[in-house]
Amino acid sequence: LIGLLGLLVAMDKVHLVILYVAAFLLGTAETLFDNASQALMPSLVDRSALETANGRLYAAEIVTNQFIGPPLGGFLFAAAAATPFLLDAGSFIGAAILVALIPGTFRVVQPRTETDGSPTEAVRHRIRTDIAEGLRWLWGHRLLRSIAMALGVTNLLNAAGMGVMVLLAQDELGLGSAGYGVLLTAGAIGSVAGGLVASRISVRWGPGPTLIGCLVMMGLQDLGIALASSAWLAGTALVLGGVSAVTWNVLTVSLRQSIIPDRLLGRVNSAYRFLGWGAIPVGALVGGVLANAFGLRAPFFVSAVGNVVLAALLVGAVNTRSIEDARAQATAN
Repeated sequence: LIGLLGLLVAMDKVHLVILYVAAFLLGTAETLFDNASQALMPSLVDRSALETANGRLYAAEIVTNQFIGPPLGGFLFAAAAATPFLLDAGSFIGAAILVALIPGTFRVVQPRTETDGSPTEAVRHRIRTDIAEGLRWLWGHRLLRSIAMALGVTNLLNAAGMGVMVLLAQDELGLGSAGYGVLLTAGAIGSVAGGLVASRISVRWGPGPTLIGCLVMMGLQDLGIALASSAWLAGTALVLGGVSAVTWNVLTVSLRQSIIPDRLLGRVNSAYRFLGWGAIPVGALVGGVLANAFGLRAPFFVSAVGNVVLAALLVGAVNTRSIEDARAQATAN
């Protein structure tokens, strides 16, 4: 897809509709890849090493996506518009080869008996049945249900602020396009740090307090941005938010990988991610409404309060004891 897009760019045949279609198809493929890669991880590393492995993966992804990729793409685009697309096409082919070379068989063995014990043919799944099964399992697990709902709420709140961040940077902090890019880099720095230290923080504080602390830190990030009188203060807040967001992701992804049954991991993950990520566009819309009615800093104040309240409400369901019990039950099964 990227290679075809590169050829169209080289021939000066790209239209806006083509970009829309390409973006949709790439988004679909990325969703499938991300879900499959998370389901694959428990087959590659020991359960005790999941947090470390996921942390390193997040750190590598952020470095390449947010530090190396954008300036490289800009340089190549300036040289020849089709070059970054064609190079990207080659990188996807290389990545596919690397994945194909991973040794092992990762197809999940499905049960071959009905619930009443009678034999059946190899199970044929309908996508609606799979989605429903994933949703039922997730909703029936109190710990993961609570975390999924919390992710949806905090993503909605944070998207409300980030949806108007560019306007705040321009109108309130006096930044141009270059300054705004540097400001976002602060968040990326925090994200890399979070990926590298998440497992150590979890060991030191325990997974429950770490997750609750991440929500509080997200609230402090939004409060810092809401009160910021300079780009330096806003950048410091974004570093804090980057650390907390990636730490949350590393711990919760690793938790799902350790307690969801292998045959359900993909479909439960997809249900979880739909609940968590589906709230982002809604949050962006809410942020626009709040900013229009009460000013550009209003979404950040609302997000700050919401994240702290969410952390307080979540303490009873998400704590180290409930996490350890869930892991023990998964191991027993």
